[in-house]
Amino acid sequence: MISSLSAYIIVKNESRDLPGCLESLKGVADQIVVVDDQSTDNTVSLAKDWGAKVYSRKLDGYGTQKQFALDQCTGEWVLSIDADERLTPLLAREIKDVIGRAGGPDGYFLSRDMYFLGHRLRFGGVGRDWVLRFFRREKGRYLPKEIHEQVTVDGTVRRLKGSLDHFSYATLEEYLEKIPAYTTMAAEQRWKAGKRFSIFSHLRPVWELFSRVVIKGAWLDGQAGLMYAALSAHAAWLRGVKLWDMEHHAPE
Repeated sequence: MISSLSAYIIVKNESRDLPGCLESLKGVADQIVVVDDQSTDNTVSLAKDWGAKVYSRKLDGYGTQKQFALDQCTGEWVLSIDADERLTPLLAREIKDVIGRAGGPDGYFLSRDMYFLGHRLRFGGVGRDWVLRFFRREKGRYLPKEIHEQVTVDGTVRRLKGSLDHFSYATLEEYLEKIPAYTTMAAEQRWKAGKRFSIFSHLRPVWELFSRVVIKGAWLDGQAGLMYAALSAHAAWLRGVKLWDMEHHAPE
């Protein structure tokens, strides 16, 4: 008996990227669940046009948002995918093979190939990462983390050979629009974990840039690699100074 697959996506103003993501799911997912965080563009209508089941929920943390999305799924297997990600043909075939056979592991790590400003990044520490995104629905649950959400799978996990194409930021403007909120959430998560600002936070960007460019070879990716390394260093500094701001302006 062939099992069913539910794919779930959390979104906010993703009208540019969402169609490509949904196109890559054709013939693979039996159900698509989209949880929208008050989009002001036509993200919701696009998702509905593709036959997705759409829910509206204000984001209160990526972990809880993805858990809500997971709770709406009905398939035996589930796939978590972001609007700026695409299944490659090899990965799509592997996923269909897994859900078409009995037994086996309870979850799978998928590799991601990152693209920035339209260029594939292979160096600088961001070329490829592994994420646990494909698993048996009843075996997985998210930790309540605001960012860097993680799912835990109660069972065995393996890796698939196919990859996700991750089109992280298509333009500099997109990056600069998203980084303030992202660094704020990162700082808040660190604050809750008991971390505080240190004078060495001012040196963190220097190390971040040196590590990415010199040690990890971001320069080999050309201008896109160098720009991503520099922007990542700036984001690391912002996380630090936002901790300082929380410490000195925390409510009584």
